[in-house]
Amino acid sequence: MTDMYNTNLDKNDANFVPLTPLSFLKRSAEVYPHKTSIVHGDRIYNWEQTYKRSLQFASALSKHGIGKNDTVSILSFNTPEIYEAHYAVPMIGAVLNTINIRLDVETIAYILEHSEAKALITDTELSPTVKKSLEKLNKDILVIDIVDSLANLPEGSGDRLGKYEYEEFLSQGDQDFEFMMPSDEWDSIALNYTSGTTGLPKGVVYHHRGSYLMSLGTVTALSMPMHPIYMWIVPMFHCNGWGNPYTLTALAGTSICMRNVSAKNMFDAIADHKVTHFGGAPIVLNFLAQATAEEKREINHTVNVVTAGAPPPAATLEAVQKMGLQVNHVYGLTETNGAITFLYPEDHEISRGKLRSCGKAGKDVGIRVVDSNDNDVPVGEVGEVIIQSLNNMKGYWNRPSQLYEC
Repeated sequence: MTDMYNTNLDKNDANFVPLTPLSFLKRSAEVYPHKTSIVHGDRIYNWEQTYKRSLQFASALSKHGIGKNDTVSILSFNTPEIYEAHYAVPMIGAVLNTINIRLDVETIAYILEHSEAKALITDTELSPTVKKSLEKLNKDILVIDIVDSLANLPEGSGDRLGKYEYEEFLSQGDQDFEFMMPSDEWDSIALNYTSGTTGLPKGVVYHHRGSYLMSLGTVTALSMPMHPIYMWIVPMFHCNGWGNPYTLTALAGTSICMRNVSAKNMFDAIADHKVTHFGGAPIVLNFLAQATAEEKREINHTVNVVTAGAPPPAATLEAVQKMGLQVNHVYGLTETNGAITFLYPEDHEISRGKLRSCGKAGKDVGIRVVDSNDNDVPVGEVGEVIIQSLNNMKGYWNRPSQLYEC
């Protein structure tokens, strides 16, 4: 008998499009062109402008020979440039490598060499470290400087290391550039290096499908509405900002860039821009909880917060909740594309601020905690976490398959 559900019902260009977060940017630019996308001091962009700037950046990279599966690295604070790179780089089929700005000379040089980076975008505040890292490379790469007027340049920094400044480089590109959608949703979109606490950092490769699903999973896991106003405390170099450059684009939200994080700057941003969401480590919540009277501003609306890492102390939770902050605690890994488990504000109330769990699994996430014999350990005992998820990495860059353990 013929199986009619598998006859003449094949995938084709009309009914199957590979999943990619690149689709979010095009839609937000078309549907919400005049809504504010990014605020960075006096620089304010709307979604049409962010889309065109990303196209220009992609076009300029293409004109300089960057293309499919080439690695483009960036060392940047939370500024518009790194947000735009999350779209411009994969628009030409290249792979974005965001590097932790706090790393030392040797580690940055290792990542640039190991990742086979063809280009580097770097903030001039980081020039003393980056200059030494570039001197250690066995190759020349295209270097583009970010010169940010909001930078607090310490003595000895601010040097131009590249041939082009970012805006000058963008001007070489075409705003009508026809970018590449991935031919396969398994194509690589990003390369993120682990901390390297047990050896040299490992390069974690993300795919378009995982980044797409991660960003939409965040919407459902945290009940995010359309047009959120997000304050950037989480570094965009950390698991691609926990996937939020993609999430915010899907929701046509507004990014409030925070180059310099302090209690005063955060309170001012929350009050002046009516911030609805932000993420950060527990120490960030502690900054707010311990702020002085001069630093504080009254918060007249609910702010949804995501914190990760060590559980925030009960006293900190209580203090920020009284300010109007609703705290969600999440757990994840570089290898899982960011957060995969969640504890919500009501969970903190139940446990009186004491978190004894890594959280509730996100959508389509399977988690076990096992011993050395692969047996599940009783609740409360220590074991190794095993994760299956839609967002898991493709694997480690340039490492044998037998070393794929996280």
